[in-house]
Amino acid sequence: MFGFIPRLIQRVGHIRIFAAVSALASVTILVHSIYINPWAWAMMRLLTGFAFSTIYVVSESWLNQASSNENRGQILAIYTAILLSGICAGQFMLNIASPAGYELFILISVMVSVAAVPILLSIIPTPPLEETERVSMGHLWRRTPMGVIGIVLSQWVSSIVFGMGAVYAAKLGFTIFQVANFMGAIMAGGMIFPWPLGKLSDQVDRRWVMGFSCLAAVVVAIVISFEEQASGKLYFLAFMFGGFSLSLYSLVVALTNDHLRPKEIIPASGTVILIAGLTSITGPISAVFWLEIFGVQSFFILLASCLLLLGGISIWRVLTIPALPAEYKVQSVLQAATVPVGTVLHVDEEIADEPKAA
Repeated sequence: MFGFIPRLIQRVGHIRIFAAVSALASVTILVHSIYINPWAWAMMRLLTGFAFSTIYVVSESWLNQASSNENRGQILAIYTAILLSGICAGQFMLNIASPAGYELFILISVMVSVAAVPILLSIIPTPPLEETERVSMGHLWRRTPMGVIGIVLSQWVSSIVFGMGAVYAAKLGFTIFQVANFMGAIMAGGMIFPWPLGKLSDQVDRRWVMGFSCLAAVVVAIVISFEEQASGKLYFLAFMFGGFSLSLYSLVVALTNDHLRPKEIIPASGTVILIAGLTSITGPISAVFWLEIFGVQSFFILLASCLLLLGGISIWRVLTIPALPAEYKVQSVLQAATVPVGTVLHVDEEIADEPKAA
């Protein structure tokens, strides 16, 4: 499926694909409120997932093509911050209307439709539609094993947080308002932390920053596991945990794209989303079995274990494998755009022998 998306982007362009899947997402959300049926919802969730995944592929491939290795971490960090700010605000929509009614579905559909308007009216040139190379999971693994491992483990943690975080808070006896505050604090951390961490990763080896973020999140997660009451302290800890753990995605994607050629970026974005999506399916399911065996208080211990593994692998890789040399990176020349609202990067690729994968 995700090999089909890059071909569509190459054929009709980023903007048309974005408009089409935004319309699809808007429609499927409305159908949820019309047919209250498990099978209908399952089909709509499938289509909604396809639509939003395609939106992510279009957005991230566009950003990756419009950035260099010197600023990619910061750009993807800002993208992640904006993405999580929307998710954070969405948690508090539970206080606007009842989830059992249709009002929230209509509001979400309207918001998705409105979000497409700036893209459709944009005068910023899209990346040139060049011939792309196929990037399979195996190809991505050969280029950057650390990138693939990071995608799997970071998305496994994120899927558990997004899918089971509210359930965890509810099991502790939190009210709807407290659940919204708890999840909002996690998302707020993920909204604020990516930019400074991304900026730092542009200046030093990204694997060091990933390792530090993982270990910091592990410490915070262990402290949270002893908290049982909704309080300012818990919200602060949730904010710190979300900041360090949810920032990992932008760091991993930046690391992955450092090892790709320009023609590989669009198809690689689809492969990254596919890996992340497959991982996200297993996260909440595995968390359910974990909680059944070890109890609700072990929720953050599960997350800490996964983050400790990712942090350990990241630090081990950076200690045993040198950072990607500058001469092996894509050389980008910044050129002013024809409009004063942005810039366009024209990428010239230098062919060199393959460096050892990070």
